[in-house]
Amino acid sequence: MSFWEILEAIDKNVFTFINVAASAPWLDGFMKLLRNAPVWIPLYAFMVYWVIRFGRPYAWQFILLTIITFAFNDFVSAKVLKPWIERPRPCYDAELSLVMRNLVGCGGRYGFPSSHAANHFGLAMFWFYSIQLIRGQRWHWLWGWAFMIGYAQVYVGKHYPLDIVGGAVMGIISGGLLARLFQVWCFPQSFTTFRFQSNQ
Repeated sequence: MSFWEILEAIDKNVFTFINVAASAPWLDGFMKLLRNAPVWIPLYAFMVYWVIRFGRPYAWQFILLTIITFAFNDFVSAKVLKPWIERPRPCYDAELSLVMRNLVGCGGRYGFPSSHAANHFGLAMFWFYSIQLIRGQRWHWLWGWAFMIGYAQVYVGKHYPLDIVGGAVMGIISGGLLARLFQVWCFPQSFTTFRFQSNQ
């Protein structure tokens, strides 16, 4: 077997473990809820409130770059990379379709990279470092939030684990670049080191 065949086999095995072996009826509803966009509206509203309350001089830049982070990752993952890479979702695999639990339907044919993962890891990256710049706080729970959304995508049968990894890498890179832009824009004095000190 080639390296890519081994990697694909591992990916499918991990998918089956999460989607089938590690599933439980009491988790199904929660996992479906995690990937439902309206559920996260209170978080987005909180972020707007937080930056206006604690980072008012940088609020509009923070909000604008948050929107750009989400829009960029969503567009590039869904409209550019998925149709270019053309990796089918698990539900389109004839063998997996016989054993997997498809809790939300197939959706579009292609799944790499996961747009959910790209969007939310992008936001987590941008928010994590931008909030450090503004208040010197490290909100590590943002990474747990992004991870849970990515995990839920595998759990409900929408994506392979590598789809999530690909989306996460894309989101982390783009979110980091936009965090750097936020730094240059609002904290130019710290640009040369890109360090986030707790006393800033």
